[in-house]
Amino acid sequence: MIRVLGAILILAPTPVLAQQQIQQLRLVAPAAPGGGWDQTARAMQQALQRTGIVGIAPVENVPGAAGTIGLARFIGAEHGQGDTLMVSGLIMLGGIVTNHSPVTLGDVTPIARLTGEYEAIVVPAAASFKTLGELIAAFKARPESISWGGGSAGGSDQILAGLIAKAVGVAPRRVNYIAFSGGGESLSAIMGGQVSAGINGLAELEPQIAAGTLRVLGISSAQRLPGLDAPTFKEQGIDVEFENWRSVVAPPGIRADERQRLERIVDEMVKSPEWRDILDRYRWIDRYLAGPPFAAFVDAEEQRVLAILRELGTGREVTASLANAGPYPVFVLGGLGVFGLAAFVTVARTRKSAEHHPAKLRSFLLIGTAIVLNLVLAERAGFVIASAALFWFGARAFDDRHPLRDAVVAIGISAGAYLLFARGLQLTLPAGVLAGWL
Repeated sequence: MIRVLGAILILAPTPVLAQQQIQQLRLVAPAAPGGGWDQTARAMQQALQRTGIVGIAPVENVPGAAGTIGLARFIGAEHGQGDTLMVSGLIMLGGIVTNHSPVTLGDVTPIARLTGEYEAIVVPAAASFKTLGELIAAFKARPESISWGGGSAGGSDQILAGLIAKAVGVAPRRVNYIAFSGGGESLSAIMGGQVSAGINGLAELEPQIAAGTLRVLGISSAQRLPGLDAPTFKEQGIDVEFENWRSVVAPPGIRADERQRLERIVDEMVKSPEWRDILDRYRWIDRYLAGPPFAAFVDAEEQRVLAILRELGTGREVTASLANAGPYPVFVLGGLGVFGLAAFVTVARTRKSAEHHPAKLRSFLLIGTAIVLNLVLAERAGFVIASAALFWFGARAFDDRHPLRDAVVAIGISAGAYLLFARGLQLTLPAGVLAGWL
């Protein structure tokens, strides 16, 4: 009898194996390592693997443009993949609005909201501002002289800066906000004194706060938090309470049973002791919300974020963006103006000779066609297609003997230029019909 019972115990599935829903679940963090989305993805990795809910949960980072580059890739490359989740949240909503993203959270499959997090305003320990009152006094006296450093443009950090400005009587459009691509880059700038003050989530700032290298001037919670000697905004006379939230979404095109399986996986994870420990460790707030209520919440948040960003004036005028972008755009536009004027003079001088030389006239017509096509296609088809047409017609104007070779080179140059500017320099370029693949 004992042997039979022992055999049954040996063959019976362990709790870990009984819980396992899937062997591998890929997690996409649409940001650089070190930020809140990366922290969330790696916290999920720990909880899912330690509980045995999944076998392995590898994390992939796709940084850029407040998560919208990762969102576009997720929608295109992961379409129909029922074993993948992407971390998302409030910051991505802001990025979609600010970057005029051709894809939105309406293009993915909503799974669940996971956490909320309070934010803090900090300065280096040696900074001249000792209290939030001193910082706000300087800000009210000369708003543009105070720089606020934080995460991506249009994200939760910039939204909080705008809400604080509005609460103290300063026009949100006057906030001198310096956006950084990731939490690590932002933290380095704050600690190095490159900005007057920094805004970020508590989980990203707390190690430096505990080490004494950063001083907290205020936190966005309604009440003081246990174990953290930091006053709230409200108790210092600033009527602002703010909470960032994070969620997970699945790719579009997955089957109903795959969506249900992903929802079960996330539900088991958030109810596990391992996840509760992670919430306590990072001071995250349990904001679990799944199913249709979560989808309705995202729709409402999108409208709220849009209204706030309109007050902040993000993306309001091209001239304002160029003015804040430094000398590079001015140099490029100036160069284009000089070369354009030179081309006009050259055309004027050779007009008569072109009438007697059809080849020259044909070249001018091809170049004119290239410019017109580029202007027409830029927004509709996207930068890569429009630029490839421009390069190809330009090449044909000077040498029409190798059309296929010129087409390959034109596509390569335009795609490379897009990746350089959009990924490397974090500039917003229209992706057009190729949004899901770039």
